[in-house]
Amino acid sequence: MDMQTFQSEWQTKRAKIDRYLQSDLKREECYYSTVYKAMNYSVQSGGKRIRPVLLMACYELFSDNTEETLPFCAAMEYIHTYSLIHDDLPCMDDDELRRGNPTCHVKFGEAMAVLAGDALLNRAYEKIFSSSHPRAMKAGEIISFYAGSEGMIGGQVIDMESEGKEISAEKLEKLQELKTSALLSASCGAGAVLGGADEKETAHLREFGKLLGLAFQIQDDILDVTSTSSELGKPVGSDEKNHKTTYVSLFGLEKCQNLNQQLTEQAIKSLDLFKERADFLKELALWLLNRKK
Repeated sequence: MDMQTFQSEWQTKRAKIDRYLQSDLKREECYYSTVYKAMNYSVQSGGKRIRPVLLMACYELFSDNTEETLPFCAAMEYIHTYSLIHDDLPCMDDDELRRGNPTCHVKFGEAMAVLAGDALLNRAYEKIFSSSHPRAMKAGEIISFYAGSEGMIGGQVIDMESEGKEISAEKLEKLQELKTSALLSASCGAGAVLGGADEKETAHLREFGKLLGLAFQIQDDILDVTSTSSELGKPVGSDEKNHKTTYVSLFGLEKCQNLNQQLTEQAIKSLDLFKERADFLKELALWLLNRKK
């Protein structure tokens, strides 16, 4: 698959997901409409939709009725967005810019940002529980595990407790495996299960998500020291500001670039089982390797 074909498929998937998200969070004026405004503000602020696109693409390896994935795609985006809202709070990373816009707590106040994040997390599980898909509960089990204390939240705990400390490479990898890779693995695993994958196929796609997430995080660390706020749409140098150990601070820029390349190659290798059916996912890995924001 050439890059032009990949970009066309990417835009098609993203547009389908965006249309669903726009219709799903609509809410008439009511006494508590502010929380919906805050939820919509953060969800519609220009995210790349990597996690829902991954879920849909993994599903398409086994089935072609992508409409039935949309509630799960929305669930992944809601969980991801809630995590960003909370991550930006003054009690966490205290960031004022996200995707080129003021963060949720800057726009709506800290209390409303907390509530908007809570509401998005609950909305995610509403989407899963209300689905009539025969494998909805299995997909939901995967998503909830990777989003919880043994996944993304566990990674956030390590991240917070490691501020101001130099941590080992092993602990840093575990941190990022949980905090960043977990939701990518969840997206891949849930998409596979919904499509009817067997355990071996699902395991390969979870591994792809894990490796992709580690490469994604290393690229984030690289961009945090090589890019600008206007290019990234969020503050740069925040890791240094918060005294966090990163791949760049441990290994240096050149080694990180090489490591990123190696992880991307391993991620692509993990898709060999699916041959040319996984061409979109392979191109996605290469595209993320070279991203600038």
